[in-house]
Amino acid sequence: MFRDRSQVGQLLADRVIRLQEISEPIVLAIPRGGVPVAREIAVVLGAPLDLVITRKIGCPGQPEFAVGAVSQDGEVIIDKETVSMLGISEKYLQTEARRQTQEIHERMRKYLGHHPFSDLRRRSVIIVDDGVATGNTMIAAIRFLRRKNPKNIIVAVGVAPRDTVTRLTRVADKVVCLETPEPFFAIGEFYENFEQVEDEEVKRILSDVNSQHDLQKVA
Repeated sequence: MFRDRSQVGQLLADRVIRLQEISEPIVLAIPRGGVPVAREIAVVLGAPLDLVITRKIGCPGQPEFAVGAVSQDGEVIIDKETVSMLGISEKYLQTEARRQTQEIHERMRKYLGHHPFSDLRRRSVIIVDDGVATGNTMIAAIRFLRRKNPKNIIVAVGVAPRDTVTRLTRVADKVVCLETPEPFFAIGEFYENFEQVEDEEVKRILSDVNSQHDLQKVA
């Protein structure tokens, strides 16, 4: 059981900073829950903080259970085995994909305004979230970021099922996960404090971390 997202970020930062694969790091948080975690890692690495925004396609009647995901550039990833097993229609998937794509665009405007996406070429990218369940949204993020030609992609999360970590290791260069408990029902069950992260807090953390990073570069 973790105290809160800040504690998870500190524990992950201690693990990530020891990795020899890292050079010119940039930390990308999956909002909103990944942002307070990513703050701790970015500060320890002295790295800039940005967002990578993906959205899950939830199961009908169970929106928190992902059967697919949409990436920041609109790519749709579907868990075909789960969709077939549950009998989810193509019409539902298309409608939900369009809705989530619109939500991504709205969040990009809300959090980043006209700020261009960071240049990732030849950089070590650390993607951060408070936890992952199915891994679909994280995989969508990784596939999107691969097209930006980073040096490598490192996933850093607090908690995930063991089989999800195995899936992530197939698409990321490195996965750092603090705990892989079984059984696994929901990310929040492993946090004492799992309050929702508000939009204003996301914007404040981005501003604070990047202002500090800019000052360090000048110094």
